[in-house]
Amino acid sequence: MTGRGARRHLVSLSTAGTEVPDGSGGYTQASVALTPATRYAEIKPATARDLERVAAGTVMSTNTLLVTMDFHPTVNTKTMLAWTDQAGVAHTAAVSGVHNTELRCIELILVAVEVVN
Repeated sequence: MTGRGARRHLVSLSTAGTEVPDGSGGYTQASVALTPATRYAEIKPATARDLERVAAGTVMSTNTLLVTMDFHPTVNTKTMLAWTDQAGVAHTAAVSGVHNTELRCIELILVAVEVVN
């Protein structure tokens, strides 16, 4: 298990809420905070370099991250993470994988993807 000193990022956890008609034939979907909504986590790059891909004529970079935190029973691949780094820059990432360490419900290791503009 990772020591508490490495878990210096206060991460907000949320998931997609219910779809609400937007009046134009479409839907909007607000995020809903999980309960409890925050956890301290260790966030580190999963690879040594950013993955780049071209989408709709623009270059979009993504960072694949490994996030280690205390167990939270409702974290899944629909969970979004948000945090602010030491420089005051806000980050958001989507969880793409969840690993319950040793299946003991004590610690989670998440694979998350952050879109970098």
